[in-house]
Amino acid sequence: MTLMQNSSLVGTSLVARCKSMAEGRKQRPFVLSRAFWAGSQKYGAIWTGDNAAKWSHLKIAAPMLLSINLAGLSFAGADVGGFFGDTDAELFTRWYQAGSFTPFFRGHAHHDSKRREPWVYGEPYTSILRSIAMIRYSLLPYWYTTFYSAYSKGLPVMRPMFFEFPEDSQTFSIDDQWMVGDALLVKPVTDPGKSSVDVYLPGAQSWYDFYTFEKKVVSSDFRVSENAPLEKIPVFIRGGKIVPKKLRLRRSSKLMFFDPFTIVVAPDNSNYASGHLYMDDETTLAHEKLNEFSLCEFEFSNNVLTSKAADWTGLPQEYKSMNNLERVEIAGISSAPTRVLLRYNDNGQAVVRELNFNYDASRKFVTVKKPDVRVMESWSITLE
Repeated sequence: MTLMQNSSLVGTSLVARCKSMAEGRKQRPFVLSRAFWAGSQKYGAIWTGDNAAKWSHLKIAAPMLLSINLAGLSFAGADVGGFFGDTDAELFTRWYQAGSFTPFFRGHAHHDSKRREPWVYGEPYTSILRSIAMIRYSLLPYWYTTFYSAYSKGLPVMRPMFFEFPEDSQTFSIDDQWMVGDALLVKPVTDPGKSSVDVYLPGAQSWYDFYTFEKKVVSSDFRVSENAPLEKIPVFIRGGKIVPKKLRLRRSSKLMFFDPFTIVVAPDNSNYASGHLYMDDETTLAHEKLNEFSLCEFEFSNNVLTSKAADWTGLPQEYKSMNNLERVEIAGISSAPTRVLLRYNDNGQAVVRELNFNYDASRKFVTVKKPDVRVMESWSITLE
């Protein structure tokens, strides 16, 4: 009788495990809700409603999305180009730029509107719009990690300035620029014919140009006039942050799944920076049902960049990433290193390997080439 009972318990446990595995392997759905309320963030993405192809509607998109994000619904965006009416090439380009730095990025229009695919306007717009899409794809690891922060901590993905800088009263009324996560500041152009914008950069921070990695010189009122020709949306990396990227850009994120990573380090005024990278299979519910996810923390201090496991939930992390680290880009380095050393363990054996690097003296920028270690494992890179 006891054997039968034990066998029954084992069988029940095995059945339960099999059911759990089956649930965990189900494909994630994508749900876009036409209406929403508090709690809708549990189910899918939302958008701001049927807007119009007007500059004024581009301008009001940011305040709407910041409010929605503060209400807890991070996966939100506005129809790029406007739903009703026809958009010209300049408006579509500026809206495409702004939309690419919002959580839900979608071009959408009424069936009576003229076609507005990125290639219909011809050059130079096609190339500009392609480059914007490429930036979006390169930053998908950072977006994915920031969404995990929203999932695990309840933090908004698209953040008003006062959320990150609550001690600075000048940020309280700003709603035409925003933070993506805690590392990227975005200030889109929302008026026709403009080729520059005024940006507020909180002065206690160091800031770097997203495109050149050059450190910004901030005036006494913490404002800068930033050049913004048609091909550029001003974006800045906050000092003290590390941003993961992928630079082998392909036709879809699925095709980039196994590609290596680039880590961008933007030190603060004390030469320190930190950041995170979250990974899972990007397809199934195994991250939630079977704890198949992984989170690591990067830290840069005293010219040493380290990677180690991080823990935000207390749950076991069962996902094992095979992705390598392809490149490290470090801004704000005042002089060229004499050498760069990689340290890691290989089957219990300590390994030290010298890496190739380039130093750009004009931009004070170091590029470390091909560490070729697993990005989610423990390692260190030292600038000597």
